[in-house]
Amino acid sequence: MRDMPTAARRSDPATGAANPAPVNLLGMSRPSLERFFQGVGEKPYRAVQTLKWMHQTGLTEFHGMTNLSRALRERLPAMAEIRPPRVVNEQISVDGTRKWLVQVDQGNCVESVFIPDGRRATLCISSQVGCALGCTFCSTARQGFNRNLTSAEIVGQLHIATAALGSQPRSGPRAITNVVLMGMGEPLLNLDAVVEAIGVMLEDNAYGLARRRITLSTAGLVPGIRALRERCPVSLAVSLHAPDDALRDILVPINRKYPIAELLAACNEYLVDNPHQRITFEYVMIDGLNDTPEHARRLAGLLRGTPAKVNLIPFNPFPGAPFRRSSATAIDAFRDILLGADLMTITRKTRGDDIDAAYGQLAGRVQARGRRTPGSDRP
Repeated sequence: MRDMPTAARRSDPATGAANPAPVNLLGMSRPSLERFFQGVGEKPYRAVQTLKWMHQTGLTEFHGMTNLSRALRERLPAMAEIRPPRVVNEQISVDGTRKWLVQVDQGNCVESVFIPDGRRATLCISSQVGCALGCTFCSTARQGFNRNLTSAEIVGQLHIATAALGSQPRSGPRAITNVVLMGMGEPLLNLDAVVEAIGVMLEDNAYGLARRRITLSTAGLVPGIRALRERCPVSLAVSLHAPDDALRDILVPINRKYPIAELLAACNEYLVDNPHQRITFEYVMIDGLNDTPEHARRLAGLLRGTPAKVNLIPFNPFPGAPFRRSSATAIDAFRDILLGADLMTITRKTRGDDIDAAYGQLAGRVQARGRRTPGSDRP
């Protein structure tokens, strides 16, 4: 029950005694929810009933859960709640991309983005308020870091988007076919809450997504990659962005702690039990910095022998950004070199850049709390 606040209390009006704040059930996986109900003297099957109401119907009030006993429905509000984050703002791009700014506490907001693309409909969600890793091409990094999101706040972004798009998981064609943890924050620095949230997304009685349709993106925290493999091996994407340590040290400072050779070893280890999968390597294309034919040839050599797919991402500008986007000609030439080396390579479409919803542009609203040294948190 990770979402039980440890400090928040409310007073009993009859006695004046402080009672624990209600537990937010929204981010609980089925095992956690079963333990919750057993802890209050109920049968574990109440977990399945509640999961369906919360995630397949979108209900947030217990009184409407008609297959729960009346006595239970009357008891639950005193000890539990179903509370998604609050939507502060919604923007819709000319290309159909939608971005939500959601408030997670009094001083902090995060962003999540829905990207429709034919039959594929992807929701990009955040895992932290801000980010501590300091990647130089990323707007989120400039916000600093405030705190981890709870599993309820992570799942809550999916709950909000599902309701806004008007289709629940079992009511017809899926409004959301894929979820990517590529929003604000480094998911592997918040592994417990992320794994709990993924458990809800995978649960057949909730969203019922397949593992291959959930992708976690990391800047390259090697211990976290190994822990994820043991606990919840979903699809993995790695923010690579450079073919050598010297350049990657600048773009992705965590590389100073976990250099490329160590990172690739962890990636190959991640696929041992899934030989038909590939690791997605994200490579942001920055004019004159990492986009030359020589960089492409070195990248092809680096990834030789690793089951890989490369996503080339045109750099998305943000206010004060020190870089420029590579030209279309440079990106095409880079792609062709990788394809010629038999590396599966695609150039990602730039979506939602008119509402600052593209890769590297999410900023949210982060209450100042200082900046940690990149890599100081080891999962």
